[in-house]
Amino acid sequence: MYNPKTNIMKTMLRTFLLVPFFALLFFTSCQEEVVDITSAQESEALTSDTELTVLISATSTLDGSQDNVIDKASCLSVELPVTVVVNGLEIIVDSEADYKVIEAIVKEFDGNDDILSIVFPITVMTSNYTEITINSKEELHALVEACYGENEEDDDIECIDFQYPLSFAVYDTDFQVIDVVNVEGDRQLHRFIERVKIGDVFASLEFPVTMELADGSEIVVNNNMELQAAIEEAKNACDEDDDNDYGDHDFTKERLDNILKTCPWIVYEFKRNEESLDDKYREYGMVFKEDNIVNVFARGGAMLTGTWSTNVTDHGAVINLQFETLVDFTLEWFVYEIEPGKIKLFREGGNRAILKKNCEIDLGITLERIHNYLQQCYWRVDELKVDDSNSEDEYIGTPLKFFENNIVKIRVNGELVAGVYNVVKTNAGFVLQITLVNRPRLQLEWLITFLEPGLIKLEGVGNKDNKMILERHCPEGDGDVLEISNVLAAGDWVVAAYENAESGSNINTDTFMNHTISFLISGYLKVTNAENVVVNKGSWLIYRNDGLRLGLRFGSEAPFSYLNHRYKITSVSSTRIELKDFSSTGTVESVLVLDRKN
Repeated sequence: MYNPKTNIMKTMLRTFLLVPFFALLFFTSCQEEVVDITSAQESEALTSDTELTVLISATSTLDGSQDNVIDKASCLSVELPVTVVVNGLEIIVDSEADYKVIEAIVKEFDGNDDILSIVFPITVMTSNYTEITINSKEELHALVEACYGENEEDDDIECIDFQYPLSFAVYDTDFQVIDVVNVEGDRQLHRFIERVKIGDVFASLEFPVTMELADGSEIVVNNNMELQAAIEEAKNACDEDDDNDYGDHDFTKERLDNILKTCPWIVYEFKRNEESLDDKYREYGMVFKEDNIVNVFARGGAMLTGTWSTNVTDHGAVINLQFETLVDFTLEWFVYEIEPGKIKLFREGGNRAILKKNCEIDLGITLERIHNYLQQCYWRVDELKVDDSNSEDEYIGTPLKFFENNIVKIRVNGELVAGVYNVVKTNAGFVLQITLVNRPRLQLEWLITFLEPGLIKLEGVGNKDNKMILERHCPEGDGDVLEISNVLAAGDWVVAAYENAESGSNINTDTFMNHTISFLISGYLKVTNAENVVVNKGSWLIYRNDGLRLGLRFGSEAPFSYLNHRYKITSVSSTRIELKDFSSTGTVESVLVLDRKN
């Protein structure tokens, strides 16, 4: 079995545990999704009376402190949207960023406890994820009174978090595996552990597990003892900020200056005077220098220079940006939140910016750098939008390779089809020109808007709505990619099971009977019928993107065209590979299982 969180492919290929496929399909809860797992030792079991069970429960408890400006209770979270009236102004709060807008207004009227009122009814969620409808100020006050007071020590642990998904084996009284559950978030984890605490289930956690600390760093734990030690060490290592002062007073000028100067910052969200300017400024880069000079790099490489300074006022920390030409950035911005790798700025009047730290990016774009960058490894077409049509599915399994002397090749059906490319400098920035036979949607002029390790973003010259994203693919440096590729190429395969939530009952496992799928190491994919006649051909590719994936492109001929997807690999052995296709919301849209043909 392949586990995306570990690197134990060779071991799992030797010890594959087969779970009946139809027990996997489309459970109503993500928590009940079955995956493979190896047996745990009894000493690793979580039971109702173990200290680790209590610590896991506390780590997954809901932290309600972020909206204390509204409810003044760290054990409650108000579900959005909610309407409040602040100093006579009605505000619809539909995102967490709006909390800081409210805080800015409240700060102007310190000492007046009646400045904010809530429009009832509202729904709140308690620390154990129970939803309660509140119809009046009195009902809310009664719940708030049951919470711990401001900055009092409470039960939740906020300084360390789990990275998901997590897998648990569930046992019977004889310590035999009777179920496996997959947990995708704090809410599911908390509810599952509550079942453990009351003795409803007897379970063990699959390791290794990655934990994220408050400063954004990660640690990996490999057993119960290491996990317990990590939580205990971290639980009091940060300020949980469970106060109602409507602002973070932990900011200092020195801390803010050091954070700004550590790495480049990328504009993720930008709004001026209630107008979203994301399309104009998103992915601009900012570099804060020691001499209070700030360089802003526009998409395409143009650089603008201004000055920056910081200060800490009674109303919080501020960053003052001044530019002669970049007037939208010129403002004294309040820093309303600093998270690991992220800074959020605002100013009254509908001005908001979110910056994300990127220590890997090199903002100094040059022709030489672009050419060298393109010639490293293959490039997958991850997204392609031309004339309002999404075309990336046409390029599943067909990566590009850029060579010296302006040669570009695309791998189609296992063969490299040659074309030419060029990079030119224009007033707008650097432009990538591609010419490939029978590939009209690639044969455009593309403005390079963003370069970072493993990623190139482009937009159409003359039509900014045309977008393309290329992601680097370096199979030679990835042992898992090579190993799975070799497994697929080592023999022929058949469709053992197929389920698609959208295709209805007409396309199912029986549709693909009496057909054989062959994966050639060149990337060529072919389908033969019972008479050994090739009835379909296409391309395939194993690559890494949020786990390991298998891209299948059989072309447009039914029924195998239904299998055209970029599947996530959930399990693999020398005789079986299990794949899932997820929607943008994370739900399973299709499941495909391939078995090695005898």
